[in-house]
Formats: sequence, C-alpha cells, structure tokens
Amino acid sequence: MKQKIVIKVQMSCEKCRTKAKKIAAETDGVSSLAIEGEDRDQVVVTGDGIDSANLTRILRKKVGFATILSVQKVEENVDVGKEEKPDPPFPPNDYPYWQCLTPTFHQVVYDPTPSICSIM
Repeated sequence: MKQKIVIKVQMSCEKCRTKAKKIAAETDGVSSLAIEGEDRDQVVVTGDGIDSANLTRILRKKVGFATILSVQKVEENVDVGKEEKPDPPFPPNDYPYWQCLTPTFHQVVYDPTPSICSIM
C-alpha cells in the first residue's frame, strides 16, 4: 500500500533540512521526498511500507522536535476503459529499389608467390 506521510520537523537552517532529507531518504520504502510548508518545516515522504512512527522517532533524535501531521493512502491511477491505439504502419517506400540497395565491394589480392595448395 503506497502512502504519503507529512511530518513537521523543527528545522531552522539549511543544514538541518539537508540532514532531515538524508535521514528520510535512507528509510526503507521511500520513493519520493520533499520539503514543503511556509517555513519549509514539513517533510513529505511518499512510498510503500514506510514506518511513520520510526521515521518520526529518528528525526526527533537526529534533527529536532517532530510530529506526524498526516498519513494518507495514495491510490494508483489505473485507466481501465482506455484503449491503446495501434501504431500507424510504416509509410510506403517511394524510392526506386536500386537506391535502397547497399553497394558491396570486393577486393582482389594478387599473390606474387602462389602456394602449391589449390584450396587457398
């Protein structure tokens, strides 16, 4: 089940934001991460099977005071009624056949001392 977790963390400087991003990115199941909010104090994490309580506990320990604001289920967009159109066929070749052929070159090598073997 994919979920979106919003955690408010007390971050006063850019170093704290970087540290919070690094901690959130290393958590199991995280697929996307963002810093949002007016004061840029909310960590928004999206992923599959994320332990929100454990992530909040680690952020409290390493960065500053943190609280869980929301945990929401994210639904996948599945278009059942949408049909795929087949690819259009290749356009007809308007060139004459002799322009499409690739030239083949053969090189004749003269051997001044021919061997006795007739196969070579």
